[in-house]
Amino acid sequence: MSFLSKILGRGSKPKPSLKKQERDPARYEFERETARSENSKDRLKLARDPKTHLEILYYLAEDQDTKVRRAVASNPSTPLQVSDVLARDSDVDVKIALIERLAALLPDLSQDQYAHLYAFAAQALGILALDEVLKVRLALSSALRDELYAPPEVVSQLARDLEREVSEPILVLCTSVPDEVLIDILIQHPEDWVIEAIAGRKDIPEDIAEAVVETKSVRGGRRLIENSTAKLTDLAIDTIINQAKETPEWHQPLALQTHLPSRVIRDIISFVDESIQKLIFKRADVDDLTRNDLMDTISRRMTFLVDKKGGRITPEEKVALLDQSGDLNDDAVCDALALREYEVVYQILAVKSGLPVVVAKKMVQTQSAKAVTSLVWKADMEMRTALEIQKAMAKIQPRELIYPRNGNEFPLSHDDMSWQVDFFSED
Repeated sequence: MSFLSKILGRGSKPKPSLKKQERDPARYEFERETARSENSKDRLKLARDPKTHLEILYYLAEDQDTKVRRAVASNPSTPLQVSDVLARDSDVDVKIALIERLAALLPDLSQDQYAHLYAFAAQALGILALDEVLKVRLALSSALRDELYAPPEVVSQLARDLEREVSEPILVLCTSVPDEVLIDILIQHPEDWVIEAIAGRKDIPEDIAEAVVETKSVRGGRRLIENSTAKLTDLAIDTIINQAKETPEWHQPLALQTHLPSRVIRDIISFVDESIQKLIFKRADVDDLTRNDLMDTISRRMTFLVDKKGGRITPEEKVALLDQSGDLNDDAVCDALALREYEVVYQILAVKSGLPVVVAKKMVQTQSAKAVTSLVWKADMEMRTALEIQKAMAKIQPRELIYPRNGNEFPLSHDDMSWQVDFFSED
């Protein structure tokens, strides 16, 4: 039995009809006299009859007997023009009966020929969404949460409701809530449960996913990571990975997700503990080549600043060894970034670019995406390495990052990057 049926204390009802009604003059006169009578039982019988004339039902919508008004609200023939009156009724059950009827009618009312009637239904539902009685708003939320044709302005109001029982089902399930409303809610109402509810929506678009990430909610972020239907931009993924380094609650869900790009898995392996690394290695979607590559990465990083005898070496000594072995490359920079050995990165960039270390540091520490990109280009390294340095060392804000073009191409012109290098070299 549905939530509404439990509230109303009865089973499901036949779907209301929008068929036109023909007038029967003799019956109309009888109904008019009955509607004016003092006998409430006769009026109730009239209010329940689908054959009762529309004008009579309209009149009975303001009957002094609550049972009569409730019957009018449930009658499939009651004109939608009277919904506004019923929505303002003093009796809760009258309003709930109206909700049940209007919700059942919405799919039909969405058709073009019923647009004028849809407006009456939407207006009444809007009134009910603002009702001061929680039971009414709960009934409305339950009726509209799965309703594809729910009026956007009504479900938007319910989505903003301060009562979690009302708003949460709409935030999670209702597809009629406009994206801009959800984004505004994330900005204005950043409670964890609200963010988590929105993050769990099916097929949430890229802009909403980014808005969830920007809240920096631990619970909301975890729910987004676990949502395999969420559409994540490179910006959102990169922001998640950066935040995940300081958010251990995200490590396991990140390791278990199969919808993340392989490059992200390589990033994750660099900062999670051994138990999470084992989860990644056990994943069926990780092929042998990738698995071996990840294991090599872990092994390489464990001995990054250690000599063959197990002794600690300096960044300068490490770079010299890498240079001698021909391993002064992008992988070495990625290893150093993962281990936060930033001095090693500066040393590598200086050697590869032919620039003094002080210039390399200045180009990174100025927090300019163009400067970092130009330095990496000068060092004859990959654009993706430039992106990682922008994020990890230069601490550039996500929306100001310069991303690779066409996979791994530098998006800036050679003249522009040469100018950047010359500018910093001249100081």
